[in-house]
Amino acid sequence: MPSPQTTLPLSRTRFLPVTETVAKNFRLASLGLTAALLATALGGCASTPVPVEDLAVAEAAVQRASTATTRETAAPELKVAVDKLASARSALAAGDRTAARQWAQQATLDAQVAELRAQSARSTKAANESEAAAAVLREEINRKSAPVLR
Repeated sequence: MPSPQTTLPLSRTRFLPVTETVAKNFRLASLGLTAALLATALGGCASTPVPVEDLAVAEAAVQRASTATTRETAAPELKVAVDKLASARSALAAGDRTAARQWAQQATLDAQVAELRAQSARSTKAANESEAAAAVLREEINRKSAPVLR
């Protein structure tokens, strides 16, 4: 016995005869496609990748900034960077990947600030030493060029 046929509109004026099985398969395919799209959309929002690269960059920046000079001249800035790196590790351990990424990025920036602060202190010290050396040379030149009174 042939299956009963239904008609689906092709346009306003023509209809295509469709068997019940084809219509059922079409509905199942549409339902499957909808479910797949929904799962993809929800899955894309729910899974944030592990911020491995951000943590590696932050650790490298903090390590690079952790010099004796930086600890001496930019200790507060370096401590902030170290604390934020620890917060990034804690957030990752707690499963909060977004917060871990943000803490790691902030740690990187704070380590760079510490490095720049230390570099600025070194530059200021060098400029002061050069200025003092120039003053000594000026005094020496003035002493040698001054007439000797007898």
